[in-house]
Amino acid sequence: MVFSSLVFCTIFLPICLLVYYGLPRLVSGSLESRINLSNYILLIFSLVFYAFGGVKYLLLIGLVITVNWCGGFLVSAERHGLAVRRLGLIATIFIDLGLLFFFKYFNFFIASIENIFFAGDLDKAERIQGLLLGNSTGELGIPQIVLPVGISFFTFQALSYVIDVYKGQGNIQYNLAFFALYISCFPQLIAGPIVHYKDVAGQISDRMVGSYEFVQGIKRFCFGLGKKVLIANNLALIADRVWDSDLASLDAGSAWLGAICYTFQIYYDFSGYSDMAIGLGKMFGFDFKENFNHPYRAESVRDFWRRWHISLSTWFRDYLYIPLGGSRCSLKRTCLNLFIVFLLTGIWHGANWTFLVWGLVYGLLSIFERIWFGKILEKNPVKFLNRLLVFIVVTILWVVFRAPNIMAAGLYVSRMFVGGFKIMNILQYLSGLGIITILAAALFGGFVQAHMSVKALKGNAFICLFILLISLLFLVNGTYNPFIYYQF
Repeated sequence: MVFSSLVFCTIFLPICLLVYYGLPRLVSGSLESRINLSNYILLIFSLVFYAFGGVKYLLLIGLVITVNWCGGFLVSAERHGLAVRRLGLIATIFIDLGLLFFFKYFNFFIASIENIFFAGDLDKAERIQGLLLGNSTGELGIPQIVLPVGISFFTFQALSYVIDVYKGQGNIQYNLAFFALYISCFPQLIAGPIVHYKDVAGQISDRMVGSYEFVQGIKRFCFGLGKKVLIANNLALIADRVWDSDLASLDAGSAWLGAICYTFQIYYDFSGYSDMAIGLGKMFGFDFKENFNHPYRAESVRDFWRRWHISLSTWFRDYLYIPLGGSRCSLKRTCLNLFIVFLLTGIWHGANWTFLVWGLVYGLLSIFERIWFGKILEKNPVKFLNRLLVFIVVTILWVVFRAPNIMAAGLYVSRMFVGGFKIMNILQYLSGLGIITILAAALFGGFVQAHMSVKALKGNAFICLFILLISLLFLVNGTYNPFIYYQF
């Protein structure tokens, strides 16, 4: 179940809100006991929400919750010496990353082993092709592992808790149910924002929701739903039509159309979902940090990653980049730290050579900026050219990210620079609604963006209500409704 579904918007969320606010008011007791009851209610609904992705995976998230809750006790300075704490930290991280590897990367690992060592009668060229495509030969007879929904997100949240307690930046959560709520709270369970334990620990045990915060949450949810349903979904139709065509015969104009549509699609898709998550958080009394800040207004690659998927960038900064030494060491070591972070960022996104290359290229570009090119960008008085250059680079790299395999990525990128711009070929992918959607995406996506316009839209109750109604109508009509980061 995703937020942009009729089941969620018309059944699950209304029932959840009714029970969450209604039941505690029927029970007499102190404010603390009512907040505790609200936590239990939200936990139950969160587990029901996750069960829609597969009831059997409740055992997995239950295992992650239990391991990291126990890990918190092992790494606490209040309970153990440094040796035990370090051992507890290493053990907990090993289990978390082991589970993540098994479910997310095991299939890719086995396919690679099969193509290298158990490829049967295939010649060398066919083995290399199979390796690049990530296709399993089936020689080992190992069944495919199904990827559980949201595992990359709730695993990183669990690690955040253990590391924060180890560093003394967070207190032990003695209540297992409250810790389970931190891991499984449905507004941010499937696709973030990735919440640091130290940021919400106090909110779990003590929070209040006023009418103003609740209304702001509704507005934010409606605005995010509109971004997802009205813009991202319509852009997806265009992008997918281009990608589903014969890539080898694409002209440059059509290739760029598909790439740009996907560039805006993934932004509106993911940022819209983040808006809905933040809005839902406000409805239940949680203050989740922003996950996007108009990334297509970025004036450098470094600036882009300050604005894109901020919760993931912050996680890697706090728990990997800074512990490695960050930028406080020599230039050579700083560049190595950047390379490691972006390499792992690419790997985090999935088991495919495309994600690895995507992360590697961003790492190299970040190093290139830090060593030399960043100074040129800073001195350039025409910031629009900086933004245009970054947008082009980001768009090309989104092609690599979107491609089903590295060979298709190379073919698509090559078609973006050959074949010319043939207007009739481009028009075959467009409709009136498609053109309007692209213009709206460019206007509000940050590239040609007026900040005040977006703030006014978010704050206007009538506009948000209109967006909600139109979005629901699109959903009723069976509008194409995928969610890109649902698979991560």
